[in-house]
Order: sequence, then C-alpha cells, then structure tokens
Amino acid sequence: MGSLLLNLKCYKPLTLFRFSPLLHSFQTIQFGPHSHRSFKLNNNKRRLFRCLSSSSHPVIDGKSVSQTDSDIPVSQSTQLWLYNTMSRKRELFKPKVEGKVGMYVCGVTAYDLSHIGHARVYVTFDVLYRYLRHLGYEVCYVRNFTDVDDKIIARANELGEDPISLSRRYCEEFHQDMVDLRCLSPSVEPRVSDHMPHIIDMIKQILENEFAYKVDGDVYFSVDKFPEYGQLSGRKLEDNRAGERVAVDSRKKNPADFALWKSAKEGEPFWESPWGPGRPGWHIECSAMSAAYLGHSFDIHGGGMDLVFPHHENEIAQSCAACNCSHISYWIHNGFVTIDSEKMSKSLGNFFTIRQVLELYHPLALRLFLIGTHYRSPINYSVVQLESASERIFYIYQTLHDSENVLSQHDAATLKDSVPPDTINTINKFHNDFMASMSDDLHTPVVLAALSDPLKTINDLLHTRKGKKQAMRLESLAALEKIIRNVLTVLGLMPKGYSEVLQQLREKALKRAKLSEGHILQKIEERNVARKNKDYEKSDVIRKDLAAVGIALMDSPEGTTWRPAVPLALREQQVAPN
Repeated sequence: MGSLLLNLKCYKPLTLFRFSPLLHSFQTIQFGPHSHRSFKLNNNKRRLFRCLSSSSHPVIDGKSVSQTDSDIPVSQSTQLWLYNTMSRKRELFKPKVEGKVGMYVCGVTAYDLSHIGHARVYVTFDVLYRYLRHLGYEVCYVRNFTDVDDKIIARANELGEDPISLSRRYCEEFHQDMVDLRCLSPSVEPRVSDHMPHIIDMIKQILENEFAYKVDGDVYFSVDKFPEYGQLSGRKLEDNRAGERVAVDSRKKNPADFALWKSAKEGEPFWESPWGPGRPGWHIECSAMSAAYLGHSFDIHGGGMDLVFPHHENEIAQSCAACNCSHISYWIHNGFVTIDSEKMSKSLGNFFTIRQVLELYHPLALRLFLIGTHYRSPINYSVVQLESASERIFYIYQTLHDSENVLSQHDAATLKDSVPPDTINTINKFHNDFMASMSDDLHTPVVLAALSDPLKTINDLLHTRKGKKQAMRLESLAALEKIIRNVLTVLGLMPKGYSEVLQQLREKALKRAKLSEGHILQKIEERNVARKNKDYEKSDVIRKDLAAVGIALMDSPEGTTWRPAVPLALREQQVAPN
C-alpha cells in the first residue's frame, strides 16, 4: 500500500480462539443509556471452533464435521480463471497456500426473509465452493451474519421485538432457505454479536495508526488518510457523497468518512467500549471477522455487485489501516437479479422472497434458473424463465430416473468394464466442456447446454429401436449417468432421489395449474375414449386445454402420462438462454 503504511502496527488475526456459542461469558449487552433492559451472554461450556488449513470442514470440539455429498473426482492440474473486480479482468487463480483456499462471503443482514437476489449470491458462491473442492482444494469458507444493524433495530422496534432475538430468528429462516436451495454449509458462520472484542480491537488499532478520529463517542474512518480509497470501485474521492449507510453528519471531516463505532442511542442495544457504550458500524464487522478466521491476507472475498461500494471499498480501507499486510487476492461479485431492468431489493420494494417463489416452484428449478445465466451478468426474474427451468429440470431427472430403472433390472457385476467408442467420445466431450467452461470464470450456462448431448444419448439408448439394440447398451447408460451425476453434484443440482424430486415437481406444477392429479387422470381417460371413438377433435381440445396450464401429455405404447411443461401462452415468450 506504499510507504504510508510501512510503519503501521498490525491488528493480530485470531487463527485459533475459544468462545462459547455467544462468545465471552463476561460480556453484557445493554439497551440505551437510560433503559433498564440488559442481558448477559452466559454459557459455561466453552467450545473450540476454528478453520483448519488442512480441512474444508468446520471443527467443533476437535471433531471434523463432514458435509461432502458425493464422491467427486479430483483434478488439481486444471487452471481456474476468475474475474477479479479489483483488476477488472480475468486472472489465473493461484492460492496463497498451495492446495488450500480461504474464502469470505458477506452474509445477510438478518431482519427479514431473504429474497431471490440473496439466493443468487449464495448459490453463486456455493457453486464456486463446490468447484474449488472438485479441483481438490481444501477450502475454509466463511460466511457471516450481520445481527447488529440499523435495519434490524428499526424492524425490531416496528414489531416490538428484541433486536437480537429477531435477528436470531431470521438467521434460522435463512438457514432453511439455504438447505432448500442445496447450498452447502460454510466452514464457519460468525455473527457480529459474538465478535465485539475483535471488532473493538481492530478499531483501536486503526485509531492507533491514525486513520480514524473520535467525535462524542463515535469513531469515524478518515478517508483522506487513505490515498488508495476508491481502488476497487474506481470512484474518485471527490465523487463520493454521504448516504446509503454513510450518514450525513456535520461533525465529519469529510462527508465520505464512515462510522467504525456508533455511540448508544435510547432503546438500542449497546456494548461497552473505550469510547463509551455503542455498537459497530456496518463495514468494520467483516474486516474483523474475516481477519479472525482467515488472517489479514487470504484468497477470495465475495458478495453481490451492490457491495463493491461502499461496503467492500470501506473494508479494504479499514483492513489496510489496521494492518499493512492486509491483502485479498481476488474480489468476486455477482450481478443483480432485476425486475423490468431494475435491481431487485428490499429497499425498492420490488422483491420476491425465496419462500414466495418456492410456494410454486421447486428449489432445484429456482437454482437451475439462477445458474442458467453467467454469475456476473444481470438476470431478469420472470415467470417464463422459472417455468422453463422447471420443465428442463424435470426432463433431466426423468431421463436419469428412466436410466436408473433399466439398470436396476440387471446385476451391476455382470456389466463389462468397457464402453463403445461413441459413448466414450460423448463422455469425454462433455467432461472437457464441463471443465473448460467452469474453469473459465464459472460459465455454468455453457455446462447446462452441454448436458443436452449425453442426455439425448441416454434417451436414444432407452427409447429408440436402434439404441435398444446397441452393443454394451447398459454399460453406456451406467457410464453416462455417472458423469452426469457428478457434474450435477458440482452444480448443486443432484437430488437425493429421482422419484421423490419428480413427484415434487409434479406437485408444484399441479399447484400452478390449480388442478388435482385426479382431474388430469380423468381428462386422460376422456381423451383415450375420444381417440378410441376417433373423435380426434375432442382429443386435441383436451390436450390443448391441459397444455395451456402447463400440463403436457405424453403418449407411448405403455399408455399416456403427463409431465410439467411451460404453459402455451408463456411458451411464445421464451427467449434463448444467455
């Protein structure tokens, strides 16, 4: 960071520390200087919790907790290229420690249910987490909760609820959303309220290094003391204005100065500090918690594009002010989810919660929709896109289910070790496309498109006269299903069972169509009778009426079945994938 920072003292990261589930038992949270409400953070049982450089799993009380959901092949020789917001270009990924990755992703401010903009962030970084592990890296993935914030306090006051209690409740709601979306648990999920000593220590170091100043119990970072301010966002200091979590305050030396510590206000939770009772500003928490678990220098820091400024810009400034060895190798940001070309956000009131979407669509359909566009591009939320994702995911699972059924009728031990050259070529091409696309800045849409060939080959082997007669047909099915299953696992799209997820997808389609399965089966029977009587006009009307509400009829020698499909009226609106 230049000569300016050479003589600064470093805030020391905590690579190993002990805390109770709510951290230091001696600590007291209080409410407002004139309030009588207070409570202690007590827990007699202390727990050892740390990120080990040799494991991607959390370690609690010395025991490793595994969260691997599949046997995924390893390839450490593949070159991974990631777009770095700092350099504004794709860069070859080289971790600071060979074979190990430290990754910090900014989590939610827990005051309400999460919307699908949040879903996109955490699905994006879940895919990166999974792919890094696929490449053989040992990943320490840290994702925080902001449970002390102006928005939380405002919402708690609105509901007449304790702020910490409200935040804890919404943290659990967020966890359920992540489980639904098949996002793996991070290695560690620190919360602001558990890390006040680390936040206070970092602020003390920033003050000692003369990058901040105190005003009536508040502590502000002085952006004029940090010449590199704006390096991530590309903004010039003179262009910055107060607002957006940077309060207008005439006491500031520069309107762009931001709060590291806020003095306590009536009725708000507060913690004791050297500057009086108060609570931390928004930005300092991530600097302190990332340093606590990953050190001042680590590999990846990520979040939504809206965090580039001011949050991540301010993180860089305060982290470097606390320690001149602070350095993040790759800053990675995902694009917005938009509605009518406007960013989806709670503040604009134009958002859909994850729960609202999952009322009508399966979580795996939503996940497929989210990774169907490159993570850095904006993605426009629309019903037709979700319908298309639902239809596509059903086709994928139905194909694999049919293959599994055929294979289950034969003894796996009787299968030969080899497969035909054509199948080998299909598998190799798909694997190469997968590795090349994912290693090119996580190009998931290309991977999803590449699924078409192996899926078509499976369907040909299952249903065509030529395919059924092909030599080593079963060996081909087994090999194709395995490579597809492994790729779906890396993408987070592998279900626990095909039958279960297919039934769930049907149930969601019925709910959208406002029909019961009994009604559809009755219509199929009516259509069978009409066809038997050669009343083809009535037969076509029944088919079209069901297709209009997203129910497609499938005729085969075994009879007629149905599957979810894009409703006819929406099919015309379908656009080519990004």
